Amino acid sequence: MRAHDLAEPYPSVTTDDPASDAARLLAEKQLPALLVLDADGQPYAIVPGSQLVRQLVPEYVMEDPLLASVIGDRHEEGLIDAIADLTVAEWLPRRAYSPPFVGPDAGALQVAALMARTHSPLVAVIERDAQGVRLLGAITAARLVRHFLSEGDGPPRPGPDGPGA
Repeated sequence: MRAHDLAEPYPSVTTDDPASDAARLLAEKQLPALLVLDADGQPYAIVPGSQLVRQLVPEYVMEDPLLASVIGDRHEEGLIDAIADLTVAEWLPRRAYSPPFVGPDAGALQVAALMARTHSPLVAVIERDAQGVRLLGAITAARLVRHFLSEGDGPPRPGPDGPGA
């Protein structure tokens, strides 16, 4: 099956959207990752939800996790307030998350390999034409596994002596 058949509509935000709106989208839609588009509608970043949660945790707590148990729940309310005036671009982790993407004719195994290699729960499917790049949708890890389960045999499994053995 090809990527254009596996792709599904996926909610996205732009780099200029308020970070609080992006956080709300991630939470309300229970998304595995945030798909961020640039001003031209091209994939800019795919950031796993865990990395966005990390952006909410104060650095001093990241450096000393025992502080979290001492501080307790009384500081949780202020975590979202920290992003109230930020755009999505300002909220994203400093480390760039180049969006993994494929063209519409990529195979399911090619998508799976890219997803595994990039540690991304999501792969964007794009189409290039004379007008530029157009987002067709995205393939989530859940959608890919559903496909492999429906095919019955899924991706090749390595044997005891390595791949294809």
